[in-house]
Order: sequence, then structure tokens, then C-alpha cells
Amino acid sequence: MNGAEITALLLLCTAVSFTPGPNTTLSTALAANFGLRRALRFVLAVPVGWGLLLTLCASGVGALVVSLPPLRLGVKAAGVAYLLWLAWKLWHAHQLSQAKADQLNVSFWQGVMLQFLNIKAWMLALTVVAGWLAGHDDLWTRFAVVLPLLLAFALTSNLSYALVGTLLRQWLADPTHGGRRLRWFNRCMAAVLVVTALWMATV
Repeated sequence: MNGAEITALLLLCTAVSFTPGPNTTLSTALAANFGLRRALRFVLAVPVGWGLLLTLCASGVGALVVSLPPLRLGVKAAGVAYLLWLAWKLWHAHQLSQAKADQLNVSFWQGVMLQFLNIKAWMLALTVVAGWLAGHDDLWTRFAVVLPLLLAFALTSNLSYALVGTLLRQWLADPTHGGRRLRWFNRCMAAVLVVTALWMATV
């Protein structure tokens, strides 16, 4: 890969990774509600899921998913439903983890599977494959360069958002406000998830 290709890939990664989306929203919300340690399992799940997704797309499975309308619709519907379910749980999470740990519980493997339910992630993976991998004799050599770079961006962006959530945690938990700050923060995060789900439904 030449310098121009790497620069273009870095710009794409920066634009996609650090803009708000379901992953960054959940990283922020989980850290704000449960602390950084609890959020880390989701933060780590994102690059794992993304890496598996990119590997499938590089091997040709991604093109198959997108080219078959029923399969594509199934992925989209499952992703939208899951995000709306998470938004509903987040909307009703009014207290920190000590009291309401069961209200928003995203496991590591749920975080991994979320990547496969995000049609935006599929399209991004296919864009990377089409722009930087497909049609080159050294496809898997290029893949060995592209994959770690994308994983680093996925980890860094979600960890950054989780750190923001951690910094907000004490302010949100201020007892003098009766939990109103946390309640409205969670509702704003839920609204972001709903908007993301609606956007996914129209892609």
C-alpha cells in the first residue's frame, strides 16, 4: 500500500470511528452508569466484532449479505430492533449500577454481535474491502495492514467515549439533583440510539 492509500484510509477511519453512533453511544452510557471497568467489556467487544466482520467481508461473505435482499433486510431488522430495545432499557435507567444493574446489561458477546446487526458496519466493511483490498494480488498482505489499523481506531474511539462517560459519572450522580441529571443523560443517549436505528432502517 502506498502513502496515498494509507492517508485516505486514515481519514476514513477518523471520520467514521469518532462520529457518534451505536457503539460510541453505548460506550459513553455504560461508563457513565456503571464505571469504566464495566464498560471495558463492551469497548473491547467492538474491535473484536468489527475484526470478524471485516474478515468475512474480505472473504466474500459481505457481498453475499448485501446482494440478497431478504438477508440484508433480516440483518437490518434485527439491528434496528436491538438498538430500539437498548434505547428502551437506557430510557428507563434512572439510577447508577448499585441500584439498577439489571436495567442496561450489555455483555461482551452482545457487543460483538451488535457489529453484525449494524448494516452501517457491513457497508463500511465492504467499502474498505472494495477500496483497499479487492482486486489486488496481495489482498491478504494488505488485509494484514488494514485490519490492525481499523481495530486500533475502533478501540481508541470507543475508549475515548467511555472515558468521557467516566468523567461525567460523578456529576450525573450528584444526589442534590435527585437523579435528574442521570435520567436526562440516559434519555439523550437513548434518543441517539433511536435516531441511529431509524437511520439504519432507511439505508
